[in-house]
Amino acid sequence: MKVHEYQAKEIFSRYGIPVERHVLCSTPDEAVTAFRQLGVNKVAIKAQVLTGGRGKAGGVKLADSETLVRQHAQEILNITIKGFPVTRILISEAVDIAAEYYTSFTIDRNARSVVLIMSAAGGMDIEEVARKTPEKIIHCNIDPLIGLPKYLAQRFAFTLFEQAEQAKRMTTILQDLYKVFIENDASLAEINPLVLTAKGTLRAIDAKMVFDDNALYRHPDVQALFEPTPEEQLEATAKERGFSYVRMDGDIGCMVNGAGLAMTTMDMIKLYGGSPANFLDIGGSSNPVKVIEAMKILLNDSKVKAVFINIFGGITRCDDVAIGLIQAFDQLQTDIPVIVRLTGTNENIGRKLLKDSNRFQVAETMNEATLMAVKSVKGETL
Repeated sequence: MKVHEYQAKEIFSRYGIPVERHVLCSTPDEAVTAFRQLGVNKVAIKAQVLTGGRGKAGGVKLADSETLVRQHAQEILNITIKGFPVTRILISEAVDIAAEYYTSFTIDRNARSVVLIMSAAGGMDIEEVARKTPEKIIHCNIDPLIGLPKYLAQRFAFTLFEQAEQAKRMTTILQDLYKVFIENDASLAEINPLVLTAKGTLRAIDAKMVFDDNALYRHPDVQALFEPTPEEQLEATAKERGFSYVRMDGDIGCMVNGAGLAMTTMDMIKLYGGSPANFLDIGGSSNPVKVIEAMKILLNDSKVKAVFINIFGGITRCDDVAIGLIQAFDQLQTDIPVIVRLTGTNENIGRKLLKDSNRFQVAETMNEATLMAVKSVKGETL
């Protein structure tokens, strides 16, 4: 789960991480009022959207007068960044920047630990830095049994700052940011840029946090900040109904029982030249109501041109699954091709039931079923 910059900064502030003064606004008039309230000569006007690349998309502008604040606020509130319309802006005190740095904590799954990532080349182009000059990016894995005591934080701080006073401030920020990361079950806590001002102070003038969805039940205050996109809302709805669902860009909807089989199904579709529209694991139930709910989720995606139902009947009997599918499709109105592959306990009985219903294209093997699904989408003869 992602949160906006202003929300991340509120969390940072609670942990003592220094951020610039700012005011959240939703209209140009509010932006002008915020400019007066801050009482500074210059402000940054920043779009609040749950995506990166705001600066390059025109979502960050500087202003030093009420006229410019109103003008830039109006311009930013009228744009869309990577599909996200801008409805709120942050009016922030402009900072006299002497240098920019990148600092974050995230998960290194290969090392099975938290990793601290730092660079003396922070800012909008940090992705370019990582791609073209990776040697400028510092990675430090954190032992979960040790955490980030002061002596380690000092060691890391001195890799960016030579002056003791600046390294001392960085030490505190690193420890506070690590505390934010751990105590809130985050998967990312990022400051980009962390700036050194002309006066020698450090400020987090941007903030980003991503939280582990599976731990949100422990953090109702964080969960209350959730602003789902339509896709995220669909995935959340599927989870409430007992499904594991992830939307993708293809046109073959997949309904499968078991996560491993679902992954294999998607791989097979790609192997035969098709494109999966989703990952959907419905579990082991043959309950018709569950099948109906799963189909509604699949058909909610206008790009889906065929549905591939791939069921392995281990404990679940294939004839029960077939009966459940037939009952479900008695209540569903769709002319989209539905390909079913049943294998396992009572598979012959199950396949016969499906064939006799004349609603499904029935296959015996995964190869056969995948080819049928891909060809039906491409309009080829089966």
